Formats: sequence, C-alpha cells, structure tokens
Amino acid sequence: MNNLIHVQQAKFADPKVTADGKTRAFVPLSRLNTLWFCTGTLCNLTCEHCYIESSPSNDALVYLSVDEVTTYLDEIETLALGTREIGLTGGEPFMNPDIIPILEAILSRGYQALVLTNAMRPMMKLAEPLAALNVQWGDRLTVRVSVDHYTADRHEQERGKRSWQPMIDGLRWLSRHGFHVHVAGRTCWDEDEASLRSGYGKLFADKQIDVDAFDPARLVLFPEMESGADVPEITTECWDILGKRPADIMCATSRMVIKHKGADHPVVAACTLLPYEQEFNLGRTLAEALGDIHLNHPHCAKFCVLGGGNCS
Repeated sequence: MNNLIHVQQAKFADPKVTADGKTRAFVPLSRLNTLWFCTGTLCNLTCEHCYIESSPSNDALVYLSVDEVTTYLDEIETLALGTREIGLTGGEPFMNPDIIPILEAILSRGYQALVLTNAMRPMMKLAEPLAALNVQWGDRLTVRVSVDHYTADRHEQERGKRSWQPMIDGLRWLSRHGFHVHVAGRTCWDEDEASLRSGYGKLFADKQIDVDAFDPARLVLFPEMESGADVPEITTECWDILGKRPADIMCATSRMVIKHKGADHPVVAACTLLPYEQEFNLGRTLAEALGDIHLNHPHCAKFCVLGGGNCS
C-alpha cells in the first residue's frame, strides 16, 4: 500500500520518466498546422469548469495586441512553417479590443481563422464589423460556439443563469448571416454520443441553426478534464497498446501564443490546455517552440491521448 501511495504522489514529476520508471511518451511536432492565440483570460462568464479559469476578473493572461499577433504571423512566413489555420481563444475573444484588426490581419494573409466564443453580448456588440469580415472572407472564417448541452438547464448548470437565451440569439444571428458555424459540446452528461448528437440535432432544427449535428467537425464533443482525477501516465509502450500514434495528438500539429500579466512579451505554449504550466512554456519565438513535447501532465493523458480531444 505504501508503495502504491508513493507511485501516485510521484506521477507527472519527471518530464521524461514515469513514476514506475518507464520512458514517458513524447510528441514531435510534425507540422505547425494550427497556431492558437489566447486573446486574454477575461470573459463575460464564470463557468463551473473552465480549464483556463476565465472570468470577468481573471486577467492572468492579458490581451494580445494586433502587433503582437502579426509578429508571429511574420515568423510563420519567415520559417516557412506551412501553417494553414489560426485559432483565437480566451477568455472571450470578442472582449479583446483588437479582435477585429486581429481577424483582419489573419484573414488578409490567407489563413483559415477559427474563433471560439460563447456568442453572447461581447460578440453581438461587434455584429456590424464582424458581418463585414464575413462578407469579405467568409470562406476562411469559422466561428465555434460553446453549447455545453442541448438543453437550457444543463447549459446553464455550467455557464450560469440567463446564459442560454443570449447564446441561442447569437448562434441564430451567425447562422442567419451565413457564417460558417461550428458548435462545441461536452460529454459529461451520462449520455452516449448518438444521444447527444440527436439532442443537438433537434435543437438546431428547432432554432433554425445551420449546423449538422452528425458531422464531428461541425459539432465537436469534448472529453472532460478533471484536475483532481487519478489518470495513468502515458509511456512510449502505450502507443501500440492504445493503437494510437504521436502524430494523432494535438501538440503534434499546434502551439499557442499567450502573454502573462506583467510580462514584456508573449511566449509560446505547447498547447491550449496548459497555459499556466511553466514546463510547457517553450520560449518567446516559434523557432524555440518546435521541439518534442513530453506528455507530463494529466490533461495530456485524459483529454488528448485517452479522450481523443483536439481543439482544432
């Protein structure tokens, strides 16, 4: 029993070796397909299980400026990385005062842009310039809206009271104005995938929202990340056991730019899930961030490897 307790406490302690002495799995960057920008952790909501702890008062990751974003777009081109997609996450990206110029910079260079939002008041305050962007570059602009469940009660269980109807209004506005809309849901409700997709499908049909609930790209169902859960460490032997490859994991094809409060400049993090873990802050430039990522965190195991989650 004492040995078992010791092993549990020692998990994720060594970046290259697991608690039982095996070689920890690692993921080489095969290609930087997606570069994410965390536009800041400020949000109009305080959700029950926000992995990044976004809220109206959390500015631990501050707003990125359009100049900071374009610096990294320039580096993509200088290094000839072949990046095709730029993702914008938060917090709530539409609270960032530079969000429209940031989108213009991304879209005008020919990238695909993916914006994650709750589709509430911050987005709707920018309805006019956002619609104009969609008219000009709608073939490359995707807006992914968080809808935690297809019922109002369960969605508001996560997002708070009076969060359902403004989200539905924003989602319908996007659909009516011809945006390429995706939806992100969750799998924590003791329902199988078929039931969830059927429920979302009925919601979209009822609200006249142009999203195919049975297309896994249009409706993404994310696995849960429980910070206190006991999860297994992933070793190099696990790839064959699980029938997976390092190339299947999110950090094989993506990185995220963040800026910590009080910092002079942004840094590049290994992925969207670990912005506060210093071990996964890889340096100031993309050139410094192109190396292997050792899967030394419970989220690596539960969300990415075992859960099959991918934010892109």
